[in-house]
Amino acid sequence: MTDIVMDGLYRIEVPLPNSPLKELNSFVIMSDNRNLVIDTGFNREVCFEAMKKGIADLDLDLSKTDFFITHMHADHSGLVTRLATETSRIYFSRIDARVFDKDSDWRPMLEFAGINGFPAEELARALNSHPGFKYSPKGVPNFELVDEGSIITIGDFRLQCLLTPGHTQGHICLYDEEKRLLFSGDHILYDITPHIESWAYQVNALQDYLDSLDRVYDLSVGLVLPGHRTFFTDLKGRIDELKKHHEERASEVLEVMNGRTMNAYEIAAEMTWDIDCDRWEDFPVAQKWFATGEAIAHLRYLESEGRVRRNVGSDVITFSAA
Repeated sequence: MTDIVMDGLYRIEVPLPNSPLKELNSFVIMSDNRNLVIDTGFNREVCFEAMKKGIADLDLDLSKTDFFITHMHADHSGLVTRLATETSRIYFSRIDARVFDKDSDWRPMLEFAGINGFPAEELARALNSHPGFKYSPKGVPNFELVDEGSIITIGDFRLQCLLTPGHTQGHICLYDEEKRLLFSGDHILYDITPHIESWAYQVNALQDYLDSLDRVYDLSVGLVLPGHRTFFTDLKGRIDELKKHHEERASEVLEVMNGRTMNAYEIAAEMTWDIDCDRWEDFPVAQKWFATGEAIAHLRYLESEGRVRRNVGSDVITFSAA
């Protein structure tokens, strides 16, 4: 489905089958000289057909169209190399671009999952079912790298890049101060909470995320345009809800531990998840992966707060109350 947001700005809804996200909001800014597509959907045919239909509905000339990818995840970046033309610029975060380095691979992440209790026999299945592994862009895009403060101008839209690490380390929101618009990517969603996970103890993803929420809290924003689901207007109110949610999740981690020494996979198995399964054993392995990553992010945050202790020295890292 393609609809108008405001004069010169449109939204293409891209379905994301078998994903709790349901669909991606791909935003299109059109002007007389250049156009801009913000995020693209998975590199899979159902997403490609939806994007092609939306492009046709808007009579969008791809030879005059640039692309902006809010962050590295495949539901946002997957189709960009199939849609971009030789005359297209692909704007992308300098930090998240590292995932496309020729030396980048999944092995460190798999090893990290293993030392956090993820069963070895499930690791290969977790990788093969991971949407980032299956639906990433074909080939390495030729990026025009952007940083905090970079400006992208399309017609009368003046978009400032705001670095908002947390969901990914290089996540970028776009802010149009005059129009009071915030393209929030997966930094701030309305109907669901953005997934915050950690796959390295050097990164405190949840603390980064909370700091990034503070970073945009006082912006003058009349409309927030997220990467998924519903548009909304109350930026401050939603940020307050998200911060409360993560404090409650951190408290739940401590309640699950209840004085026990446990690894992250064991803790994730006893946390509450909005998924249609009665038992942890019935979770799809990809959802176990996401749940474990989220548990690690909250444990790392609690460790930085002095509320849990990380125990190293054995094959599997455990945590205990501080």
